[in-house]
Amino acid sequence: MTKLIEVLIVEDDARIAEIHRRFTEKIEGFQVVYTAANGEQAMEWLELIQPQLVLLDVYLPDMKGTELVEFIRQDYPDIDIIMITAASEVQIVRKAFRGGVFDYIVKPLTFDRFKESLLHYKSKLEKWSEKDQLSREEIERLWNRENSSLLTIEDVPKGIDPLTLEKILKSISEMNQNGMTAEEVSKVSGVSRSTARRYLEHLISKRRIYAELRYGNVGRPERRYFIE
Repeated sequence: MTKLIEVLIVEDDARIAEIHRRFTEKIEGFQVVYTAANGEQAMEWLELIQPQLVLLDVYLPDMKGTELVEFIRQDYPDIDIIMITAASEVQIVRKAFRGGVFDYIVKPLTFDRFKESLLHYKSKLEKWSEKDQLSREEIERLWNRENSSLLTIEDVPKGIDPLTLEKILKSISEMNQNGMTAEEVSKVSGVSRSTARRYLEHLISKRRIYAELRYGNVGRPERRYFIE
């Protein structure tokens, strides 16, 4: 995908908006086209520029972000939304979910969580642009991703180190377009190839990554791992 993904930031706190802008422009393939400090400004810029993606806070001076979600869905259904907010009320989260929000990031924000979300969004766009029809497995992966980038202790079985697991997940995320083999993961994480495979299979079981067989330069297929 060569065309930049245009992003509108809707955030009333100027300092946080600037952080979001800097985070976005650190990620290849994205460009911030404007920052709106309230819902009214956002509506004006949505009409003028119609960006591909909106990074949206819930608590705006003149309306709630969920109201803007309804406006976007009604007037600009092709525009995608990622919520970045401190709001955790069930009613707000439900409205965001029903409004087709792509991701819901709870503040305080970290760059790793932000990057993971945008890269996953970009990956989905690339899949949609590559094919006219998706397989059942591809469709299931699109809908069954776990949004949280955090792996809790309960998620990690005995014999798997959470820090190594996060390192592997981060490495695959950074190389998502080409994926990684178990051998490459082994070198990055400092574990044996068999141990790397065990970590990778665990991540597959948690629907954090998926594997595809691809042909290398010598013509033999290799199993490559990609972020969900």
